[in-house]
Amino acid sequence: MKNKIVSLLFIVVISSTFTLSCSSDIQKTEQDPDYLTSETLYQNEASYKQFLAKLYMGLATSGQGGPNGAPDIAGIDGGFGQYLRAYWQLNELTTDEAIIGWADGNLPSLNNHTWASNNEFIYAMFSRGMYQVSLCNEFLRQTDDGKLDSRNVSAATRAEIINFRAEARFLRAFSYWNLMDFFGNIPFVTENDAVGYFLPPQKDRAFVFDYIVSELNAIDGDLKSSGTNEYGRIDKIAGKMLLAKLYLNAQVYINQPKFSEASVALASVLSSTYSINTSSSYDKVFMADNDVNGSQTEIIFPIRFDGLSTQTWGGTTYLAHASVGGTMDPAASGINSGWAGLRTRPELVDKFSGDPRGMFYTSGQSLSISNIGNFTDGYAVMKFKNIKSTGGQGSDASGQFADTDFPLFRLGDAYLMYAELAARGEGSITQAASYVNTLRTRAGASSITSSNITLDFVLDERSRELYWEGHRRQDLIRFGKYTGSTYLWQWKGNAQAGTGIDDKFKLFPIPSQAIGSNPTLQQNAGY
Repeated sequence: MKNKIVSLLFIVVISSTFTLSCSSDIQKTEQDPDYLTSETLYQNEASYKQFLAKLYMGLATSGQGGPNGAPDIAGIDGGFGQYLRAYWQLNELTTDEAIIGWADGNLPSLNNHTWASNNEFIYAMFSRGMYQVSLCNEFLRQTDDGKLDSRNVSAATRAEIINFRAEARFLRAFSYWNLMDFFGNIPFVTENDAVGYFLPPQKDRAFVFDYIVSELNAIDGDLKSSGTNEYGRIDKIAGKMLLAKLYLNAQVYINQPKFSEASVALASVLSSTYSINTSSSYDKVFMADNDVNGSQTEIIFPIRFDGLSTQTWGGTTYLAHASVGGTMDPAASGINSGWAGLRTRPELVDKFSGDPRGMFYTSGQSLSISNIGNFTDGYAVMKFKNIKSTGGQGSDASGQFADTDFPLFRLGDAYLMYAELAARGEGSITQAASYVNTLRTRAGASSITSSNITLDFVLDERSRELYWEGHRRQDLIRFGKYTGSTYLWQWKGNAQAGTGIDDKFKLFPIPSQAIGSNPTLQQNAGY
C-alpha cells in the first residue's frame, strides 16, 4: 500500500473544511467544479481500498503533496503537524529519553515541563488525532449497508469491506487511545453523528476507555487472522495488542487495575505467528528495509514510510535527520544532512552499561547537558537510520526522505509487557526471564535470571529495548515515576539537575484554540 498513496484521487472527497478545534466532522465543499461527490467516486469499487489507504497514511503524511503541499489541516505546519512526529515528541521529549535543542515557538517547553494550553506542538497532536477520527468516521459512513446497497456493490467487494471497516474502527480506536492518554477527557464523535458543524460532547476517560474496549472486542471477528493481512495493515493481533495496552494502563486511566485482563489479551499476541528473528540483529529493526530484512516478523503495527511515496518532514525522516549533528557523518545514517536537534539525556545512557542496544554517538559530545540549545551537550542517538541492512541508503537518491517504517507495536514490547505482568503477579517469572533473554540474546547483551524480574528491572529493560519508540512517558506514569521527585532526570521541571513536577503534567492541557471553538470543553486541572 505504501507505494500507492500520494497520487490517489479519492483524497478530494476528504479535503474538507475541517475545523482545527475538531468541532466539526468531514464536510463537503460545495460549488467546487473540481469536487467529486462520494457517489461519483465510489462508482469505482477500488475507491474503498484507496480511502482505507488514506486512513493509514494519515499517520504518516501531513497532506497530499509532499512534505508541505496540500496540508490536511490548515494552520498546522506540515512538518511538526505530522501525526507520528507530534506523537513522538509528546511521549519522548517530556521524559529522560530525549531532548531537543531547537527554540521554535513553544517547543522548548516540552523539554522541561513548562508547557501551557497555547503550545502549538500539543495543539498539533490534538488536531491531528481528531482529524484521524473524522476520516475514520467518514469511511464508516460511506461503507454502511445502505450506501453499499444503493451503489450495487459486488459481493466480492462487500466481503473485503467487512475487513476494511474493522481496520478503520481499529485506527479510530488507536487515535482515541492516544487522545485519551494525552488529554484525559476528550471530544467524542462517531459515524452516527450528523455531518456538519456542531460541538462534540466531552467524554471522560472512563467512557472512552470502555468505548475502545467494546470496539476492539466487536471487531475481533472481522479482522484478518494473524499474519494473513498485507504487511502494514491491521490484523487480530494488533487489536489484541491495543487491548492489552489499555488494560495494562487501566489503573492510570480509570483507577482500576486490570492486569489479569491484560494478561488474557496479551496471550493471543504471544501465541501468534509473529516472532523475534533471532538470527538477525537489533539494529535491523530500525533500518530502511525493516519491512523485508527479517524484522517484519516481529512488527505488528508499523507506520509505513517510503522516501519516494510518503515524503514528509515528520516520521522517521525527522528522527534520522534531527538526531545528526556535531561531528557526525550524515551518510552513516543514510541521509544528506543533519538537523542537529535531538539527543538523549544522561539518565538513559546510564541504563546501558555496555549493552549493545545503546546506539549512542559520543565523539565530541558531552554526557551531561548544560546548554539544551547546544547539540554537543548530550549524547546523540543513531537508532533510526535510512540505511539498508544490505548497505546503501533508502530509495530517495537525494538522501532527504527515509524509507524506515516506525514500529508502533512489535513483539519485543509484548515480551516485556509479559515480564511486567509477571512481576505484578500475573504470569510466570521463569517465562518472563526467557522472553527477556530472547531479546537480550538477539541484541548481544548478557543473559539474566528469574531473580532479575522485578518492576524496577522491567522498567529499565523497557527503556533499553524500546527507547525512542514512543513508550517512555506512558511507562513512567504507569510506574509512578513521571511526576513528583521519586525519579529525576536532567532538566525535569526546568532544573538542570532535575526537580519534582506537579501531577497535573500527567496530562497535557486541552489546547486553548480548541476551547475557543468549542466552549463546552472543560480544561484539565491545573492549566
